[in-house]
Amino acid sequence: MGGNRAEDPAPAVGGVGVKVWLNGAVVDEADARLSVLDHGVTVGDGAFETLRVYAGRPFSVDRHLERLAASAAGLGLPPISMESVRAGIAAVVSANELGDAALRVTLTSGPGPTGSARGEGPPTIVVSSSAAPDWAPTSSVWVAPWPRNERGAMVGIKTTSYAENVVALAWSRERGGDEALLVNLAGNLCEGTGSNLFVVVNDRLLTPPLSAGCLAGVTRALILEASVGAEEADLSRADLAGATEAFLTSSTRHVHPIATVDGHPLTAAPGPHTTEAAVAFAALRRAARESPNW
Repeated sequence: MGGNRAEDPAPAVGGVGVKVWLNGAVVDEADARLSVLDHGVTVGDGAFETLRVYAGRPFSVDRHLERLAASAAGLGLPPISMESVRAGIAAVVSANELGDAALRVTLTSGPGPTGSARGEGPPTIVVSSSAAPDWAPTSSVWVAPWPRNERGAMVGIKTTSYAENVVALAWSRERGGDEALLVNLAGNLCEGTGSNLFVVVNDRLLTPPLSAGCLAGVTRALILEASVGAEEADLSRADLAGATEAFLTSSTRHVHPIATVDGHPLTAAPGPHTTEAAVAFAALRRAARESPNW
């Protein structure tokens, strides 16, 4: 899953000639400059979105920009022009001649004091590109020992304050995993460090509800809207341990089968529900590519 298709040029990644969009202007990545006092750097005061580009066309831009606007509002940041960000996305795709790639939109509150109080300057907005991740056919996950606070101030916000996720993912990788799953304070499954979770229990395809503290993933929403019978339900660790199949979703993973949980194999990877969801999501991507409004 993921990776560059043979018919698509590889996206420019790093080095001379790579272009980013910074505060309304396309500049060389090497020349892009942020203040060392940018609040996104000093305290992680910002939000971001990661989306995919297929054959030079960004996927689900409207949904990602709607979530970025919601994250900005949740952080108390002033509204920004999403049409300007959309233009930045188009500019980066064009300037780098992207085929199959990943894009990141990063928004911060801009330069400010070194403490928690914000400054009064304009926000910082960056659109950058990278190679699409080349995921293995299946995923191995470990349930991290640290809970996610489903009642915290940052619930539902795709914030740049990702240190907790970085630590959990590193912990999983030390054990041979490629993703860490988090439970919430109630003891129910929540999400991965960069993904949502679907589990098949008693032949039902289930995913934790947003009330569990997980991010409202774009791919998660598309799977719930597809005709595959997916439902929201609180899930325990025992549900995951006894699942016949499970998969992760994200903008870069798509529908990614889970092969092992805490080192123990699941019955099938992919199983029939996972395969059906993957086929449905692939159909959505194909339909979007054929749409003149994509």
